[in-house]
Amino acid sequence: MTDLPSSARIVVIGGGIVGCSTAYHLAKLGAGEVLLLERGRLTSGSTWHAAGLVGQLRSSANITQLLGDSVKLYKSLEAETGLATGWKMNGGLRLACTEDRWTEVKRQATTARSFGLEMQLLSPKEAQELWPLMSVDDVVGAAFLPTDGQASPSDITQALARGARQGGVRIVEETGVTGVEVEGGRVVAIATTRGRVACEKLVICAGLWSREIGALAGVNIPLVPVQHQYIVTEAIEGVARNLPTLRDPDRLTYYKEEVGGLVMGGYEPNPIPWALDGPPQDFEFQLLGEDWDHFEPMMRLALGRVPALETAGVKQLINGPESFTPDGNFILGEAPETRNVFVGCGFNAFGIAAGGGAGMALAEWVAKGDAPYDLWPVDIRRFGANCRDTAYVRTRTLEAYAKHYAMAWPSEEHASGRPLRRSPLYDRLKAAGAAFGEKLGWERPNWFAGPGEEARDVYSFERPNWFDAVAREHAACRERVALFDQSSFAKFLLVGRDAEKALSWICANDVAKPVGSLTYTQMLNARGGIECDLTVARLAEDRFYIVTGTGFATHDFDWIARNIPADCDAHLIDVTSSRAVLSLFGPRARDVLAAVTRDDVSNEGFPFATCREIAVAGAPTLALRVTYVGELGWELHVPTEFAATAYDALMAAGAAHGIAPAGYRAIETLRLEKGYRAWGSEIGPDHTPQMAGLGWAVKLKSGQPFLGRDALVEKARAPSPRLLAGFTVDDPGVTLLGRETILRDGARVGWLASGGFGHTIGKPIGYGYVRDPAGVDAAHVLSGDYQLEVAGVFVPATPFLKPLYDPAMTRIKA
Repeated sequence: MTDLPSSARIVVIGGGIVGCSTAYHLAKLGAGEVLLLERGRLTSGSTWHAAGLVGQLRSSANITQLLGDSVKLYKSLEAETGLATGWKMNGGLRLACTEDRWTEVKRQATTARSFGLEMQLLSPKEAQELWPLMSVDDVVGAAFLPTDGQASPSDITQALARGARQGGVRIVEETGVTGVEVEGGRVVAIATTRGRVACEKLVICAGLWSREIGALAGVNIPLVPVQHQYIVTEAIEGVARNLPTLRDPDRLTYYKEEVGGLVMGGYEPNPIPWALDGPPQDFEFQLLGEDWDHFEPMMRLALGRVPALETAGVKQLINGPESFTPDGNFILGEAPETRNVFVGCGFNAFGIAAGGGAGMALAEWVAKGDAPYDLWPVDIRRFGANCRDTAYVRTRTLEAYAKHYAMAWPSEEHASGRPLRRSPLYDRLKAAGAAFGEKLGWERPNWFAGPGEEARDVYSFERPNWFDAVAREHAACRERVALFDQSSFAKFLLVGRDAEKALSWICANDVAKPVGSLTYTQMLNARGGIECDLTVARLAEDRFYIVTGTGFATHDFDWIARNIPADCDAHLIDVTSSRAVLSLFGPRARDVLAAVTRDDVSNEGFPFATCREIAVAGAPTLALRVTYVGELGWELHVPTEFAATAYDALMAAGAAHGIAPAGYRAIETLRLEKGYRAWGSEIGPDHTPQMAGLGWAVKLKSGQPFLGRDALVEKARAPSPRLLAGFTVDDPGVTLLGRETILRDGARVGWLASGGFGHTIGKPIGYGYVRDPAGVDAAHVLSGDYQLEVAGVFVPATPFLKPLYDPAMTRIKA
């Protein structure tokens, strides 16, 4: 055993592929003293029994890029370290056996091309030529990605470990972590089975054990172990060494070549959890018992695809636990609960595919304090309070596992662990026909069924069953008035003598305004990218009320809290649960509100972008004059216990004006027409406000310092490499979902970040960045001839930069 040092700048826990990759990349970055600790021996957790498939395509461009970084590393690692990795770029083949699946695959091929990967669409015969052993009687089509491949998990990990050692990393095996010391909200040391190690930063890459180790540091890591089985066969005649990896999602199975035979596994619809009380500490290079009864349905599905399996010898049925997460994405980033604790785990059985790129990204995050690019789909801050309970995490994770090869329907909702968080209006909304969705555990009305309609989603790649219902709600908001329950909004108070000073530093817009002012603002990172997109209401000289999206509760609270200057007396408090939010929007909104309050809600008495305390049917209400749908309206923030009374009064007063309850899918169609941005779609950490057409909301001309200002000034000296644009399609039958390729004058220039339908204009709408390294401005965007590639079909599109629907001069400020 290597001697254990008493201190290290960075300690990495876990000697699997992700821990070794992170250590390797930290060494490359010259991050200082790095110590990697492994409880057993390298690869002894789940890495050693991983299947080793390396696919790249995901629904996010940046996660696809991250997986592509894995491929780049695996290509060169053997030459660098002198250790074999088993890497081979034999390509990946994906089958479609139904028309719906074929539509999904064609859309995936479009996504691949959007992200710079050449995915080829094949006929069943062409697919069989690449994979001669399979039967294609039921195959509709296939897609082939030539740059996918496979690797030897243990070999790659050992090569990464050697590369890390060559870079100065100290690797100590057979040393378990028993405690984490935290002082002043920061990690300062760890306790191990061989003594204490002081450290500045801690990186948890402990796979199955990550949740338990995170708890030692006060950090919640939402993952649980699930059994995952696959078989390894003897050599099979006709299995060539360059046989592509094969995914057959309609039969729930995958295949890869191994020593002339096949590895075959899959994702069954009835997964089995493991280690309900946490994995044992001495579980090293061990497997679980073979469960042939559980595997038999998968085997029968596989025999229908690969008849040669019926006579093939089976070397082993491998049953190894893997860590899975509630949404099927892995977990990266600095934990919000404890400073300088970073996490890289929960890889959902694609840790080998992600390991190289994830280690690179996490190492940069650790060394430099920021992710190298937008990694929101895997950021640990995407989880909320609902994921603190292990039973809930397990329930949702088993559903995500079972859906691994299920159809990835647009707008699909999870069903497990519901209902969990409910607004006080839940029963009223349900009685009114609400079809609920869920975000961060909150039940939220997506749409309302009318007479003869069932309040249940029926998913489709074309117009779904809620299309007409959303159109009705959309029209009600545009023409009359609609009431939305947005109680799930995240709501914070920033209080203290220096609250204004702190927010003025964190916010890109000017929040140093009089009491009663409401400010829409972004919060930027040091690169000028948009980290938060929210509203700030000034309640008093020393008190601000901050409202942000449901899904960003953890992220935005963490961002604000960690960026309050150390010399400021300012304290952030989460008050989300204290208030329900009733959003009253539409040209008749003032008439309805005036009927339930004696306060002055005229335009003169209650101007746009202001906030006031008013009474609504006796309920003390913080009213915010703001809109996200492009109509006159208010967000009414009501103490939870008054919510039902206020709701009933508003609905009763609105009856004379044709009021309608409305849901989140109508909010989406309304905001698309108005051109409002959504964080996580059109805007994020990689986009500056200027790129997103939001420069008007930045206080650059004021000369005041704020986080990200220097980067914006620097970027303004060169042409912008991309600009957000909107696109419409004249054919109302085209369905835009996001990730469709944007072509300008026949050349690929980007992809749609979001898509939907504008019910007022009667056209599909999409938004995406037009890219050109030489620079993009408004004239460049509007001068091109555009097409969108939608599931392999090229559709003419019209660009726009101004809102398609803008009643701002009449209704909103009237």
